[in-house]
Amino acid sequence: MKTQHLLQVSLFVILLSACNNDTKNNQSKTKAVAEPYKLQQTIYYGGDIITMEGDEPEYVEAVVQREGKIIFVGSKEEAFKQFEGKAKKHNLNGETMMPGFIEPHVHPSIAATILPNDIIAPYDWVLPTETKKGVSGHDNYIARITKSINNNATEDAIYFIWGYHQLWHGELNRDILNKIAPNKPIGIIHRSFHEIFVNDAAIEKMGIQEGDFNDHPQVNWKKGHFFEGGWLALVPKVGHLFFAKDKYLNGLNQMSQLILKNGITTIAEPGFPSSNFDLEYNYLKAEMDKKPPYDIYLIPNGTQLYGMNGNSNEQAKDYAEALAEKYNTDNIKFLPKQIKLFADGAIYSQLMQMKDGYTDGHHGEWMTPLNLFKEQMNLYWEDGYKIHIHANGDLGIQMVVDNVEELQKNIYRTDHQLTLHHMGYFTDKMAEQIANLRIEASVNPYYLWALADKYSEIGLGKDRGEHLVRTKSLVSRSIPVSFHSDFAMAPIEPLTLAWTAINRVTSEENKFSQDQRLSVFEGMKGITISAARTLSLEDKIGSIREGKQADFVLLDKNPFKINSIEIKDIKVKGVVHKGQFRINKTSNLK
Repeated sequence: MKTQHLLQVSLFVILLSACNNDTKNNQSKTKAVAEPYKLQQTIYYGGDIITMEGDEPEYVEAVVQREGKIIFVGSKEEAFKQFEGKAKKHNLNGETMMPGFIEPHVHPSIAATILPNDIIAPYDWVLPTETKKGVSGHDNYIARITKSINNNATEDAIYFIWGYHQLWHGELNRDILNKIAPNKPIGIIHRSFHEIFVNDAAIEKMGIQEGDFNDHPQVNWKKGHFFEGGWLALVPKVGHLFFAKDKYLNGLNQMSQLILKNGITTIAEPGFPSSNFDLEYNYLKAEMDKKPPYDIYLIPNGTQLYGMNGNSNEQAKDYAEALAEKYNTDNIKFLPKQIKLFADGAIYSQLMQMKDGYTDGHHGEWMTPLNLFKEQMNLYWEDGYKIHIHANGDLGIQMVVDNVEELQKNIYRTDHQLTLHHMGYFTDKMAEQIANLRIEASVNPYYLWALADKYSEIGLGKDRGEHLVRTKSLVSRSIPVSFHSDFAMAPIEPLTLAWTAINRVTSEENKFSQDQRLSVFEGMKGITISAARTLSLEDKIGSIREGKQADFVLLDKNPFKINSIEIKDIKVKGVVHKGQFRINKTSNLK
């Protein structure tokens, strides 16, 4: 049986400025790119410098970098005594400097698919040079997609729009799309990126028939609806129709602009490749060969590699272990002895596995058959791997916890660092189990902002809906917790993620589960040193310390000296990546 795997990532085939004040005054309002000013040594001083070392905000007066490494952290007097005349001076002029932000879970393939196409979602989406306005209500949604289709779609290629969600936009099906576009092939991608709706013209363009899916339980042919495993069954048959090189590369370029715009100096993709290793890697390398101001770390996709290697987990592991030597570059690196696996379905589709089900009676889905998941867990655990697992609902998370508990009885590991990703809903009691088993967490706090209001009314009910992503239950038990966007399940905006975890305010301005709020320091750790920990890179990045890589973010305000509700509105003025400064030329547009 072919294995299901994380749909967000697996849909790749569908689309297969040292700088001084004068430099800063030359910021434009267009693209977030700038030429590097190559420095040998630089002294940074004149602003709040926060190291993110220790258990509370630590300030220093000066930092010195040499050829991309931090060589001094301390007082301005001592920095100037040792390095004046030997190093360039970078006066922060009151700006705040912190470690460069880290995004430990983002999918370039999703960026390459979504960003060049139209976005019509429940909420606004901020792009490098524009904002796609959100829409709510069925009639409003239909009007927006109709206008987009009429203005942009042709009969020659499938036209994609991303962002549909039934709880905001109402019913969608094949017949509705046929009325809007009887002759133009249309594909409406669900907000979760786990589903698609297509019209007759798209079905004809794909060359598929109902019989091709053999009564697949996750395909509703009449509605033109392919979801979870149905999506996965569709992709191999029609992937060639979705691939457009120029559009895909444009999407990656937009992603790089957003990364700079939001102060990120490291990203990671857990779950590589998504489907076609050579194409995905080559296009990513083409973008990274431009030397954007960030590094990317890749974690092999155990489930995808299983399918690529004759449905053999042993061969998948051998394949994964050969990747670093063959494919690592100066800014693309496979993380050794780390692997990504998948448990239950998407939270945005309300297909995560829930212990007490859903209020309307529907049920969740498993992304990997449970017997195969257990086999994968055993193999990688026994060989000492750090395992990253996509898990959303309390039943999905519990399944993983139970597996870890059993594995620890057989082969005890003191520092396994197994990391649960996403963690949409779990209980405080489960957090205690997670802590006792030394499981770690990388969560998406944006779920609370985006989903809690609706899910409290539909699907989960008030108590579960208001307690999505209970981060304090984890942090209070000393569980390492990082934040990620899982782009595009959240905007690629680390400050927004931290803001959500710190304030726990929803899109409708409700203050839910305030006992789960984090302190500002705890929140900022989630996008710096704790995010480095998720990748086992805490000795290299994530804080300002001698010997670490010189990756910094420059902010117009200090998050520790303003009202926490303003944190998401802090402007990123630029980044330092490996000692080289890049101005964020879109900072005035945020």
